[in-house]
Amino acid sequence: MKCRHSSPRSDDEVSPLARPARSTASSTAIPTAGRASSAADRSSSAPGATATRSVERALGLLAHVCESAPTTLSECAKAVALSPTTALRLLRTLEGLDFVSRDEGGDFHPGSLAFRFGAVALGRNQMVKVAEPALERLSVRCGESAYLGIAARTGEAVYVAMAEGTFSIRHAGWVGRTVPVDRTAIGAALQGRTPECGYVVVRSKVEEDVTAIAAPIAWTGGIAGALNVVGPSYRLDPDRSRDVGEAVAAEARTIARTLFPTHHTSEVTSR
Repeated sequence: MKCRHSSPRSDDEVSPLARPARSTASSTAIPTAGRASSAADRSSSAPGATATRSVERALGLLAHVCESAPTTLSECAKAVALSPTTALRLLRTLEGLDFVSRDEGGDFHPGSLAFRFGAVALGRNQMVKVAEPALERLSVRCGESAYLGIAARTGEAVYVAMAEGTFSIRHAGWVGRTVPVDRTAIGAALQGRTPECGYVVVRSKVEEDVTAIAAPIAWTGGIAGALNVVGPSYRLDPDRSRDVGEAVAAEARTIARTLFPTHHTSEVTSR
């Protein structure tokens, strides 16, 4: 978490908490004979064609990993009709660029860059557009930074939008970042592990002296995302956490009603 100091217009989410950015090289062959000219043309276009095929294959592998993770090498190769050797070579390139990652068992997952670019794309989608006013309202009302998060295929949560809080010391800069679901407020909300009050409060689990308060954006088909307010625990004491939690839950319900007018639900609580 990044701790940002600034003058007015702050949003509070604290990281370590401190207190009070064609050229087409077309080689033109001079025809001396029809056959020679044709051969030269094929030769000059071959490198470009090879590069294009490599890009297509790499993007096909990346798409498969993002849609099917965790996935094995043989599954990747089969999905894009490549030999395992060729697939592995391309996957290693993607891994070196952090577009994919590989776990201890050898399975492939989306890498951090895939999530970051995905977050940028998601930043233009309907849910983010609907959520932005709610995030702004939360940041102004609570003074703390407010985030929108969604579930990632790796079993993590990824932040896709935020509104910074109004305190000079605040939490910021987590858009595109992933966090675990097993020990975070937003993870619990995304998994439907929400108590009857409609929001989850987690203290000092990911970072010391930081409190997170989250609520699900729920509909009859599941949970589309979650809102999360994060700030220093000395400001988010139990009484204030209750007030913030109620505000977060109310805004999450508002987003759900807007996105799913006939299919929203507020009954996503742990049983």
